[in-house]
Amino acid sequence: MSEYRAVTSAYYRGVVGAMLVYDITKRQTFDHAAKWLKELRGHADKNIVIILVGNKSDLGSLRAVPTEDAKEFAERENLFFMETSALEAINVESAFLTVLTEIYRIISKKALVANEEAAAAGNSSLLKGTNILVPGQEPEPERRISCCSSS
Repeated sequence: MSEYRAVTSAYYRGVVGAMLVYDITKRQTFDHAAKWLKELRGHADKNIVIILVGNKSDLGSLRAVPTEDAKEFAERENLFFMETSALEAINVESAFLTVLTEIYRIISKKALVANEEAAAAGNSSLLKGTNILVPGQEPEPERRISCCSSS
């Protein structure tokens, strides 16, 4: 059992976000969410961002998990919640963006606090961020426009 714990702890080390996904057409997958949540919270960072995702919303006629049940569970456990359809690409990107936005907010807040503490301690070399260039979103070169040219 201790080998399992060591592997499990290593698996979760450094995790800052998680998507807890269940199938809205299979109640058992939703019922297991509490177990997975307990494992996440037992091994991951206390500030982990977790979203509960009900997938297969395109199969509403086969729904076995009412949306209200999932919303109540998410609220009780302080989780984000969303229903998606991977098949129809509904809310999938939005679910990822929700997690990433919240992770960014938490990390930015930590960096701000660290900068304020460093400044209060008289450390003039505050923490510096790193610019990340996303392919296809490179900044445009600065163009200098003169209003008056002498030709």
